[in-house]
Amino acid sequence: MHLEKLSLINFKNYAEADLEFINGINCFVGDNGVGKTNLLDAVHYLSFSKSFLNPIDSQNMMFDADLFVIQGTFQLKKKKEKVYCGVKKGQKKQFKRNKKEYKKLADHIGLLPVVIISPEDNNLIVEGSEVRRKFIDSIISQLDKVYLMNLIGYNKVLHQRNALLKMFAERGNFDNEALQVWDKQLVDLGVEIYAKRKEFINEFTPEFQQSYDFISGGLENIELEYDSQLNNGAFDKLLDQAQDRDARLRYSSVGIHKDDLQFKIKGHPVKKFGSQGQQKSFVIGLKLAQYNFIKAHKKFTPILLLDDIFDKLDSKRVEKLMKKVSGASHGQIFITHTHQERIKNILDNIEAEHKLFVIDNGVIYQ
Repeated sequence: MHLEKLSLINFKNYAEADLEFINGINCFVGDNGVGKTNLLDAVHYLSFSKSFLNPIDSQNMMFDADLFVIQGTFQLKKKKEKVYCGVKKGQKKQFKRNKKEYKKLADHIGLLPVVIISPEDNNLIVEGSEVRRKFIDSIISQLDKVYLMNLIGYNKVLHQRNALLKMFAERGNFDNEALQVWDKQLVDLGVEIYAKRKEFINEFTPEFQQSYDFISGGLENIELEYDSQLNNGAFDKLLDQAQDRDARLRYSSVGIHKDDLQFKIKGHPVKKFGSQGQQKSFVIGLKLAQYNFIKAHKKFTPILLLDDIFDKLDSKRVEKLMKKVSGASHGQIFITHTHQERIKNILDNIEAEHKLFVIDNGVIYQ
């Protein structure tokens, strides 16, 4: 799979752009703040129907514009896939594949898989559990439609259950029978999601260890520990036990929406005991494992987006990484960097086919 063409209108700092890419390494070079990452974000939009930087569509429009459009032509299994994303102020987002609009955006997820490695990835270590749950969900959802539908359903039921708990508190009465209706749905969906996440972690961990060894030199043992309240008992029993607490709190305190991933090196939490270098290697190992995991399950290679990779690795490790993920057996890569000669020298050294795009204040020279 690869992206052949990308067209933008009023997207972020690009009034208009038309780009053609090679099925190799495509490099966006230029000073900080010129819009290199915005081009990666446009590719992400075409895969996930949303930005990886700003989830509010209207805020991704060029200043003073009333709409933005992103269009891309992909080559997938010897077929052309044309994807269109259009956002107008005050209107519902339009998302089309081959000129046919999706009824549900979720139907598009997984068709054109993309993996991004960016400075934002450090949030996987330093931020709360929601970031790590999203990491798990993003991978599984690109591979399993049933999981994605269960996840969407669970979040809707959770919202309804929380609204009911809040209403009980405001009215000063508690209706156990009404709550049980939502509890049953929450349990049915939650148990399925829990089982899939557990299965995923078991399969993903060896892939991660291998990727981490590649980045770090293979000197340390790492762990991914799936932390879930459902590890401690049946979901329906846990809900019953938490009912009084939930009534006081006005929200659901038990469920797979509280799941987390514990990251450890040599048995110790990475967040507290990992050096800056270990944390960087850990995060890149996670994302590289994500790339390899999706590739193995999809039977074709996802697009890889590398945003400011030199922020995480020195030149030697970048060269090592690029050598691993480039070549005939690998897929398309988009990379941003501030120094044209530096990235060109690395790619020349590994004899990788590449194309340079120089970005200057919203103008692209190719």
